[in-house]
Amino acid sequence: MQHQIHPNRIRQIFFLSTLIFIGLIILKEMFFMLGAFLGAITLYILMRNMMIKMTTDWKWKKWLAAITLILISFILIVIPTAWIVSIGIDKIKPIVQNPSEISKVFEQIHQYLITSFDLDILNKENVTKISSQVLPMAQQALASTLDTLGSLFIMYLILFFLLFETLKVEKWIRHALPFKDHNVQLFMHGFRNAVYSNAVGIPIVAIIQGIVGFIGYWIFGVNEMVLMGILTAICSVIPLVGSMLVYIPIGIYMLSAGNTWEGIAVLLWGFILIGSIDNVARFMLQKKMSNVHPLITLFGVLIGVNLLGFLGIIFGPLLLSMFILLVKIYMNEFGKVDATNPEVII
Repeated sequence: MQHQIHPNRIRQIFFLSTLIFIGLIILKEMFFMLGAFLGAITLYILMRNMMIKMTTDWKWKKWLAAITLILISFILIVIPTAWIVSIGIDKIKPIVQNPSEISKVFEQIHQYLITSFDLDILNKENVTKISSQVLPMAQQALASTLDTLGSLFIMYLILFFLLFETLKVEKWIRHALPFKDHNVQLFMHGFRNAVYSNAVGIPIVAIIQGIVGFIGYWIFGVNEMVLMGILTAICSVIPLVGSMLVYIPIGIYMLSAGNTWEGIAVLLWGFILIGSIDNVARFMLQKKMSNVHPLITLFGVLIGVNLLGFLGIIFGPLLLSMFILLVKIYMNEFGKVDATNPEVII
């Protein structure tokens, strides 16, 4: 007798195909809300325990507790971030629109390196290559950042309902995830750790390095010290090189301008203080949250900036971390199990 597909299997395939088709349409049309959605999820994870405490222990009304937490997050996170971003945009926008100004700085550094050390690393060809890679990314970041600021209302609207229905939301997620109970727990735990590592760990380390950098630039008379401090914080998320991308060119530029001791002081401040702060802060934070591999941070930032602008520095690594977590869960669910060791997935 010829093998036939059971009607239930046909209906299942048809239903899943329809569901995926409609889901892709919805995702395509709502992609502009990705930053707002990720922001709401991140803030929800950070506020969840306090929301439960306020409503359960302190007996607050759910709507009042949710609005209070939203206002606190707006004052402590959104306003300072918006201020820093606005300063960065005001300072960087003229450079992006007129790259010749930064080219003059590179040329001065190039001449100094050629004269003093016979190093031909910042010639016109190399500077052109750097500009062709960095400037489009900077332009994309500026444009996307303006769009992100406009999605704050959507983010807080989503966050309000998440906080208001905290327990129901988590119960629904646990039942909706198509995983075994063990992998549901793994997903919830891994997602929470990823949020804390990327949304808390990365910004804290960046802010500390930016402040330390700003103090040094202020002491040694660096021009545009606020902008340089912001750039130091931003570049600190890049593995291996990090904030060296800022303080080394500043130090060399000051040396090339004849400010010898100031340039040396900036370089020493960067290598000794800014660099060591990164290691100390990360070591202390890793006691509270999981470690993020440097490559996840690097590729996550590149992906995030292209997708979400400035906020992609945080959410890009988070997206990549979640993708890797889902791959691990998939292997747990469907991978081949070593018969000699059931804990090992082949």
